[in-house]
Amino acid sequence: MQNALVRDVGLLLLRIGASITIMTHGYGKLQMLLNGDEFGDPIGLGAMPSLFLATLGEFVCPILIIFGFKTRWAAIPTAITMMVAFFIVHASDPFQRKELSLLYLIVFVSIILLGPGKYSVDRK
Repeated sequence: MQNALVRDVGLLLLRIGASITIMTHGYGKLQMLLNGDEFGDPIGLGAMPSLFLATLGEFVCPILIIFGFKTRWAAIPTAITMMVAFFIVHASDPFQRKELSLLYLIVFVSIILLGPGKYSVDRK
C-alpha cells in the first residue's frame, strides 16, 4: 500500500514539475505564434507549422499532462519535440547546450511508459 502511494506521488511530482518547467520554454513560443514571429524549420514542414507543433509540444500538451488528462497521448508530442530539439536543432551544439532537451525527452518518455498515476483525471 505504501509503495503504491509513493509511486503515485512520485508520478504526480514528475508530471507537474516537468510540465511546468517545459512550459516556460513553450510560453515564449506561444508568444511568437501569436505575434507571427519567425521560427526555424528543422524538419522541413515550414516555419509556421514547426512553431505551431513546438508550441503544442511545449505548452498545450504539458497542461494536459499536469492534470493527467490523456497523459500518455499528451506526452508523445512533447517527447517528439524534444527529440527534434536534441537530434536536429542542437545536433552540432556541445552537450551542455543540448542536455536539457535530452533530460526532458527522458522524462516525457518515462511518463509515456509509466502513465499518470492515481492522482490524475485519467484515473477518475
